[in-house]
Amino acid sequence: MNDMEIDKEIKQLATVFPFGGYMSASEEAYINVANSVRKYLPTGGRILDFGAGPCDKTAVLQRLGYQCTAFDDLSDDWHLEADNRDKILSFARQIGIEYVMDYSILGSAECRGFDMVMLHDVLEHLHDSPRDLLNDLLALVKDGGLLFITVPNAVNLRKRISVLSGKTNLPAFDSFYWNKGPWRGHIREYVKGDLSLLSDYLGLEKIELRSCHHMLRVLPAPARPFFRAITCLFPGWRDSWLLIARKPSHWQPSRNLNESDYAAMMSRINLYNR
Repeated sequence: MNDMEIDKEIKQLATVFPFGGYMSASEEAYINVANSVRKYLPTGGRILDFGAGPCDKTAVLQRLGYQCTAFDDLSDDWHLEADNRDKILSFARQIGIEYVMDYSILGSAECRGFDMVMLHDVLEHLHDSPRDLLNDLLALVKDGGLLFITVPNAVNLRKRISVLSGKTNLPAFDSFYWNKGPWRGHIREYVKGDLSLLSDYLGLEKIELRSCHHMLRVLPAPARPFFRAITCLFPGWRDSWLLIARKPSHWQPSRNLNESDYAAMMSRINLYNR
């Protein structure tokens, strides 16, 4: 299946997606995620999409022949508006996706043996270290299974330009100021080196770590060709990062640093803070 065929599936899926126009803003992301999964995981593989939200990326993979389980607490402000939560759960059932909202259920026997766990635009929302969460999720994955992460690039070209022009590279202040409850926006965004360290600390084998375009459509249409062209020369300026890593046989979660790793980390911190 090529990009045009995947794009056709995405457009057909958009006709039954409960939020009009939502999927049209992320077509590059859907194609990239679909191709990345198909590259490493045969059709029919079991996937856990953690932080799936409205199940848009999950649904694309389900339609391509994967067995998908989605997890999210669906407690963002927009999830709780009107009957949006019910619409999401109904859509998931319609597509054939199992939707889990209780985190404790992920520890059950039925929620083990996944071929891949993926987190798309999730890590940047965490208030604490992702260490325990990712170790717990990797325990649900088979030996030889995959962790698939995408995150916004903390130093993409658009953010560099914003900072140079005196604007913020953080979420808009009004969305933060008028937030109705606990802040669920971006807390800590990532760069390439962060994801490389993340994979190492988790004890995984890095398969692929690269930049990609997932948010081009937030830019005005005339600016997109320029953005594509310049990020061909400087790929680290693209809007997102993608990591795929493999869980080795006999993997064990690492919750703490050993003494030598701790000393090396403190040395880096002290050098940075001089």
